[in-house]
Amino acid sequence: MRAIVVEDEFLARQELEYYIQTYSSIEITGSFDDGLDVLKYVQNHEIDAIFLDINIPSLDGVLLAHNISKFSRKPYIVFITAYKEHAAEAFEIEAFDYILKPYSESRITSMLTKLEATYERERGERAQDHGTPPAAWQPDRWQQNATQPGSASDANHHSVGSSQAFVHPAGKQSPSGHNTHALQGKISLWKNDNIQVIPVDDVYYASASEKVTNVFTRRDQYTVNTSITEFQATLPEEYFFRCHRSYIVNISKIREIVPWFNNTYLLRLHDLNDEVPVSRSKVKEFRQIMNI
Repeated sequence: MRAIVVEDEFLARQELEYYIQTYSSIEITGSFDDGLDVLKYVQNHEIDAIFLDINIPSLDGVLLAHNISKFSRKPYIVFITAYKEHAAEAFEIEAFDYILKPYSESRITSMLTKLEATYERERGERAQDHGTPPAAWQPDRWQQNATQPGSASDANHHSVGSSQAFVHPAGKQSPSGHNTHALQGKISLWKNDNIQVIPVDDVYYASASEKVTNVFTRRDQYTVNTSITEFQATLPEEYFFRCHRSYIVNISKIREIVPWFNNTYLLRLHDLNDEVPVSRSKVKEFRQIMNI
């Protein structure tokens, strides 16, 4: 999902971008502080959402939204503003949401979860109307997208170097056509231009980061050049749970379940200081799995 941020206050724009990057898998493809620049951009670039301030130079946010709402394929518009009085106009142009400044973290994260869920649902409906499932629903599509090893940084400050991960579920072939590993419960990961075969259970969790998926073990971080949905399709369902739009967790690695806002949870894992969120839409399923 691609989005742009339109905000003329630098600190406010930085804060909003931080929330989007931290609590969603939305890719920010541009940031703007001028309405006319935005109008030119959206006429030549396909985007899925706009986070839009109202008080911006050249062309204010309301007029900009009116223009964009007339597009044949209009993006979701989320107003983020200090002005309450434009809420009625936002409703008329069918804005997705209207959030008042100063930002509330829980309000922003709730909106992001709802936005991504709506996007996925409507994308699925459009695909069904055309008679083909969306790409994220095709579990073998990873075979078409794997590339040569790239570079990845280690969030836990281990020396990982250049790394790319290829995941081969039991009995499946690699992109080259060779069955590189057919043993049940193993996973093949690139690290420093070499393939390392490790038990799947060594994976603690995975997180989406723009167009790639980060995979974390006890000591290392790898990067898979596929979406988190495609990566999920290669993992055994009985051990790995999609607890959030942007996270997959190995259930056996959970050491503590911490109640969080809006009746959600944070998961603390054995051996790691990282925390993994459980989104509100996944809470019911998670409780059933964990018998809580």
